[in-house]
Formats: sequence, structure tokens, C-alpha cells
Amino acid sequence: MSTAAARSGAHPAETNPAAPGPTGTPPPSLPPRSTTSGHSAAPRGGARRTLDWRLRFGILSLVWGFSFLFIKVGTQGYAPLHVTFGRLAFGSAVLVAVLVAKRERLPGSARTWGHLTVAAFFLNALPFSLFAYAELTIPSTLAGICNASSPLWGMALSLVALSEDRPTRRRVAGLGLGFLGVLTVLGAWQGFSGTDPTGTAMALGASLSYPIGWIYVRRTLAGTKVSNVALSGTQMLLATAQAGLVAALFTSAPAAYPVVPLLAVVALGALGTGVAFLLQYGLVAEVGPTTAQMVTYFVPVIATAAGVALLGEQLSWNTPVGALIILAGAALTRSRTRRTT
Repeated sequence: MSTAAARSGAHPAETNPAAPGPTGTPPPSLPPRSTTSGHSAAPRGGARRTLDWRLRFGILSLVWGFSFLFIKVGTQGYAPLHVTFGRLAFGSAVLVAVLVAKRERLPGSARTWGHLTVAAFFLNALPFSLFAYAELTIPSTLAGICNASSPLWGMALSLVALSEDRPTRRRVAGLGLGFLGVLTVLGAWQGFSGTDPTGTAMALGASLSYPIGWIYVRRTLAGTKVSNVALSGTQMLLATAQAGLVAALFTSAPAAYPVVPLLAVVALGALGTGVAFLLQYGLVAEVGPTTAQMVTYFVPVIATAAGVALLGEQLSWNTPVGALIILAGAALTRSRTRRTT
């Protein structure tokens, strides 16, 4: 996840499209309307992007949607903490390469590094690890749908933690509808049978971790005059160090390096974490956060399709129905009531 949304001053739901999640994700960025020099970050004059934004939007949806499949395949050959560390390491490599190419520097303030350390834990190291452990016992389809609940957690927390976010009937209705969708996915009427409670709780905990991090960075890093790529690159490096330390303390080195799971981890990190951030950063800069956040609604659909088609995961009727209810609730929490004059 990116720290950039903290500096926008906008509502979290406008600048933080779920995450990827696994992606977180994860990750949402500040609408780069201006750089530290005050110039527009969007393409100017005759400068044109190589790919149309709609194509990049589709690529981002696919990358984040397939991330849950990559996690599942990665954990078939490596310990969850190794998957997390590899994901962060390859994601960091992409962002550091961009920083070098742009000749940008990492933040120089110790205060910024301290806040980014906390952000790295809640937005990267913790949720990535929870999703990896969760997918040991639950399908990637369920993990992807649990990830879609992140905007609901974010809205609920922002109403408590951010004084400028006031509850409205529409937002409260969206929260209620969204959590009804979660209960539908889990089959609450049949005692949650058919789902592993521990794995599901981990996936939901990962989805909760993202908005906790968003609120923290919004409170602590607002106004930081450092580029979004530099902030996110630093955050990713710190998360890699955290995951590496924990992996070294609690796991042993892999005895073997199976190729297919390794390729899944490389794709998860380089594409689903590093490249995905750059894609979303460009989308927010070009078409704005409102349009860019719509990727949220495609990720669980793609994750479900990939899990069923490529991994042979079973899909009962309540899973897609519950996912639709969750997405409808998330849409309600993000909608705004028009003011009449």
C-alpha cells in the first residue's frame, strides 16, 4: 500500500481502492495533481502515455485479481513468510529501479522514516503475511472476496477516527449491507460450515489492516513534501526488512526452490506489488481517484474466476451472491449525497 493517500486530504474511500489488496494491494496512491515544485504531474502538451488509460485499468484489474492466485500457488512451495518476503523484495526492486531512473532520493527526515515504518507494517508486512497464511486453508476466491470488505472497514474506522467524516444514512446503510454480504459469503445461516474460521479471520484481518494504516498515515504524513514514489519505495523497503527479520527468526531457509511457486512469488511482487502501484499512480494522475478506484469492483470478480478456472476451486451460490452484496455496500459507503442550493 502507498502512503500517498494520507496527503490528499480527501476522504479515504476516494483515494484508497481496496487493495489490493493483496495488493494491496495494496496500493492506493495520492492523486498526484501537483509535484513538490507545484507543476502538474499529469501529462502536458504533446506528451502522451504509451497505453490508453482503459487498457492500463484493465491490466491493473487483472494483476490485482490474479494476485490471490499467485499467493495460493506460492504457498504450495514456500512458507507464508517466505512468500511475503519475496513479494516485498521483488516489489521493492521495481520501485527502487524507478527511483534510480528518475534520480529521486529517499526521504531524509527521521520522523518520516518512523511513520513509514508503522505504515509498512499495517499496509504491507502484516496484511501480506495474513493473506499468505489464510490461503493455506481457504480458497483464493474467498481471500479475494474478503479483501473487498476493506472499504467497509475503512468507512467504519474513519467515522470513529476522523472527525471530518460524518455518518450519513447512505453510509450507514452501505456498511450494514456490506457486512450482510460478508455473512452471506461465510454462510452464517448454516453455522459457517464449509469455511475455515481461522483462515477466514486472517483474510478479514488483512482487509482490516489496510484502513488502519491509511488512517495512520493520513494523520501523520499529511503535507510531507516527498514524492509518492519515494515514499512508497521507502515504505516497501521497510516492509521487506520487517518481513525478512520475522522470517529469519521464525522459519528456516527453503530446502528447495520449486520453479512454479517461485515464478508465482516473482509475479506477485514485481507485477502485483511494484508495477501495480505504478499503474495505479498513473491512473489517478490521469483520470482522477474516482475513476481509478473503480478497479476495486473488478478485483474480486477476477480473483474468483481465476481460482475457479485455473485452480479448480469450488464455488457455492452464496459466494458470488455475497460478493455482489459486499460490492454494493462498498459502493454505497463511497457515494456522496448531492447538495441542493
